[in-house]
Amino acid sequence: MGKQEYTLSIFSENHIGILNQITIILTRRQINIESITASESAVRGVHLLTLVIKTTGDMVSKVARQMEKLVDVLKVFVHTSEEIIYQEIALFKVSTKGLLSGNAIDNVVRNHHARIVEVSPEYIVLEKTGHKNEISDLFTHLEPFGLLQFARSGRVAVTKQVRELNSYLKEMDEANRVKAEDVDVYGRN
Repeated sequence: MGKQEYTLSIFSENHIGILNQITIILTRRQINIESITASESAVRGVHLLTLVIKTTGDMVSKVARQMEKLVDVLKVFVHTSEEIIYQEIALFKVSTKGLLSGNAIDNVVRNHHARIVEVSPEYIVLEKTGHKNEISDLFTHLEPFGLLQFARSGRVAVTKQVRELNSYLKEMDEANRVKAEDVDVYGRN
């Protein structure tokens, strides 16, 4: 079975060292992180790490299970690109002199659905939101105009499925409460 791109949504408590523990799991299996983004989630006190990796289906299942064993990790969801809605954002700093020649700036902004963020006598900063291939296409187009700097975020993704983390956490909490009720104070069933 060949390698495929997967997006891991890792919900965790925001404790120091969690990213290190996750990268160790991937490093041991020689899996490179293609993209990473960290942020708060819709659930108060829960943070979201979004990782993009390329591996086999079997391997992504193994690393997800291993990540879920980490103390601070609440849940890991594995998705293919078809199961999520995702975007990346990029900033391009381009020489003003090069980009203002003719009507190049107008063509770039319109044809690539970019947005002008800042204009100065020395440079123009453009913003592009989209998929990696769209951002790469704009990068290639801007190089001849004097590309001064480039920065791209990691993938930001939400699932197409309706079930959210809130309902999953409630189910986990209910299951744990039932288990606790089944065990008496001496640890017997």
